[in-house]
This record gives sequence, structure tokens and C-alpha cells, in this order.
Amino acid sequence: MPDQMPPTSSLPCARKLLHDLTRLRSEVADEGQATLASWSRSIRRRQFEPAAENLAHYLALRRRDVRDLQRRLSHFGLSSLGQSESRVLPALDAILVTLAAAAGQRPLPSRAGKAAHARRPGHAAILREQMRIFGTDPQGPRTRIMVTMPAAAAMDAPLVARMLAAGADCARINCAHDGPDVWRAIIRHVRSAARAVGRRCPILMDLAGPKVRVVSVSPAGKVRLRRGDRFELVTAAMRSGDARVRATVSHAEIIAALTPGAAIWIDDGKIGARVVSKAPGRALVEVVHARDRGERLRAEKGINLPSADLAIAPLTPKDLADLDFVAAHADCVGYSFVQRPGDVVRLQRELTRRRPGRPLLPVVLKVETSLAVSNLPRLIVAAGRRQPVAVMIARGDLAVEIGLARLSEIQEQILWICEAAHVPVVWATQVLERLVKDGAASRAEATDAAMGQRAECVMLNKGPHQVEAISFLDEVLRRMDRHQHKKAARLAALGSWTEPQTL
Repeated sequence: MPDQMPPTSSLPCARKLLHDLTRLRSEVADEGQATLASWSRSIRRRQFEPAAENLAHYLALRRRDVRDLQRRLSHFGLSSLGQSESRVLPALDAILVTLAAAAGQRPLPSRAGKAAHARRPGHAAILREQMRIFGTDPQGPRTRIMVTMPAAAAMDAPLVARMLAAGADCARINCAHDGPDVWRAIIRHVRSAARAVGRRCPILMDLAGPKVRVVSVSPAGKVRLRRGDRFELVTAAMRSGDARVRATVSHAEIIAALTPGAAIWIDDGKIGARVVSKAPGRALVEVVHARDRGERLRAEKGINLPSADLAIAPLTPKDLADLDFVAAHADCVGYSFVQRPGDVVRLQRELTRRRPGRPLLPVVLKVETSLAVSNLPRLIVAAGRRQPVAVMIARGDLAVEIGLARLSEIQEQILWICEAAHVPVVWATQVLERLVKDGAASRAEATDAAMGQRAECVMLNKGPHQVEAISFLDEVLRRMDRHQHKKAARLAALGSWTEPQTL
């Protein structure tokens, strides 16, 4: 038998619910203020203070299980706090005002005033940051489209113009590829194309970060691994008379961080292994995940260590050299492999050196490791206290790090945290990948692209069919704008069923 609730008109039930919600509001306010006090000393951007305060209150709310309270609120026909991320205390106050009336009590005047403005500050702040970082397009969909620019864009100005005409709002340059001459030409063409259509198309330059990867594989030739096979990870190539397979890694810190039983993923998760034993400069691992026909172990493929805390500096010498160009020419900087608040402080220090007396560039924090997920609120505060900030859900690396089964759950939580912090989000990695590369989208890709509408920006990678993919994504996002805003359904009139439905 389902739980039986008393009638919603019951005065005692309303008063008990009012008491419980009032207590929750008090606990959230007190705990949130304590958290905010630990942040406030370092916040230099006054406009970030409301976002930091709301984030602190949201974290306090989400430390509690309020599912029973939600159920009871819904029985009274009241908001169940399911859309309160951007305005935690005002949302609680709005419910308390209505609930007080149902309980025959007079609400506190301060709460009534706050309830009247419950929706305004958070959504306006997110919209402001979205326009600042990802551009404006009054004729386009609400969600912006970021396009990774190919090297061809440096020589083909009409290609860039077609991208903007198809719906591109923001241009991304991956600093892992090409160099200043190519980047400079791409930027020139993007700015020219944007002026021609009377729009602003911001330039995001994405620092490459430390590439944790396989450097070389021995013995030479094709090495195919199957479940149960063993091989060694080593810090440097070595001579040996045996036939054991060895993979040299790019960072000695990888071997240092490993412990017996630790998981290792190679090549975007195609090869999964567990550490069997470890010795100085090497680790013996056993393959536990691979297709039945095996997987190639190849140089230049990435390595993920989900359970290890890699003490690798997020800014490499190449990043620091590239930052000279980025600071002078970009509108925004993408930060790869950021994991700790100290990483953010390091970037801010380097930007300050290159832009003396000028505001810091907005930063897009790329969330691609388990540690970055767990540190996300602190990363946002560390960045937002000094510069505009957005977050990119780098779903490729993230899926390998946390496991594919958890990806949907974690990306939802990232969307919630960012909305609470009034921070725009980029939905990234393999969006419409088949369409971009092969010219035909899959059904799953179309659904994924539609889900991206809940973020403030969707990123497309480069490929021969980019323009078609931009146009397709633009249409999908426009259609979804009729039905969805963040998590809230918009109940527009439906045209699919125009006649009364009878059997």
C-alpha cells in the first residue's frame, strides 16, 4: 500500500510542514553563511558575491536529503524545490509565504519581499555571463554553438563566413594544434566574418595542458592486447631480452601514483587494466577490459588513472609559451586538466603578468577528472572571485575517469552546481560526431544534441562536414527552445496531435 497522506486542507499538516521548512531554511542559511565567510576574504569581484552566496546555500541544501519534504510539498500543490538552483533562499522564502497562508499564519515581511524577486538575480546573471563569454545572437537559439576551428580556416575565409551563417556563435582554437601564424589568420577571418553580419563572435583559445599518454611501445610492430594479457608501464625505454610488452609513459608521476589494484584506462577507455605489482620505474598490469578480438596498444594514446591523485602541473612549458599569444589575442582561455584551486591561482598569476593593468580574461574550466568534479565548487569560487568563469563538461575524459555508467548522473550534478553558482556550462565532446566526420548523424547523436540545450553552449569538434553539423544543431536547439528551459518544461501548444484523441 502506498503511504497515505492526510488531506491537503488539514491545518495541522500545513503547520507541521511550515515548521519543518522553516527549520530547513534556518539551517541552510546558517551553514551557507559560514561557508561564504570562508570564501569572502578572497573575492575581489563584487558582482560575483551573489553567485558565491547562492552556491554556498545550495551546497548546504544538497547536503541534506529533502525528498520526504518534497513529497509533502507537492501534496499541497507547492513547489518541491526542483528548480531552486539559481535562487535557493528566495525559493524557500516564496514557498514559506504560501505555506504560512495555508497554515493560517502571517509570513515574515522580509520573506514576502524576497519571495517577490525569487527568479530574477540568478537567471539574469547566467545570461549575462553567457553573452560575455559565448557571444550574442538575437536571432539564434538560446544555447550558443561553439565551433572548433580547423587549420583550413586560416586559409579559407569563406568557410568561416559559412560557419557563422549556419549558426556558429563562438570560435574555439585548440592550442594543441598548429601555431601562432595559423591562429592569427583564423582570428582575423572570424572577426571579419562577425563584423560582416553585425555580431560578436568570441575567440576561445584552449590550452593543451599536460598530455598524459603512451610515448612508445615495445617490441616494435603491432601489439594487440586481450583480456588476461600482462604488460609493463615504464618511465623510460629499456633494453630487454624477453618479449614482454612495455609501454613508456609521458610522466614519471604516473608510475609513482600507482598502487596494486589501481585501475588504468588507455586510448579513451578501449583498454582497461589493473596494477598487479610495482617496482621502481615500472608497474606490471593486467588487461581486464578489451574487445574479444583485442585492442591495439599504440603510442600517442591517452592514459587515465581514475583513482590516482596525479601531482602534475596543469600548465606545461608549451602552455606558458602559448599563453603569451592567448593573453594578447583571445577573448577567453580554456583551462585543461585543472583540478585544484591552486591551479586556478597559477593561471590567474600568469595572466596578470601578461596583461598588467587589464582585466583577466574569462576562463572556461574543463572538468575532465574525478578530482575536478569533487573540487568543482572550490574551482568555481577560485576563478569567479577574480574573473568571469564558465565550465566545460569534457565528457570524453570524464567518462573514462568516473565510468560510463555514472556519466549521466555526474553531468546532471555539474549542471546543477553551475546553475547555483550562476555559471554558464559548455556541453562538449563528440556532439554530432558522426555528422561532423561522416556527414550523417545517428539517432543517439540527435538526442544527445537536444540534451545539450540545457547548457548555455554546445561545442562541436572539427571535421569535413562542420557547416552541415552547425546548421543541424542550430535547428535542433531552436526546436528544443520551445519545450525546455534548463530543467523546466515549457508547455507550448503541441501541434503533433491537433484532433481530439478517441479510441
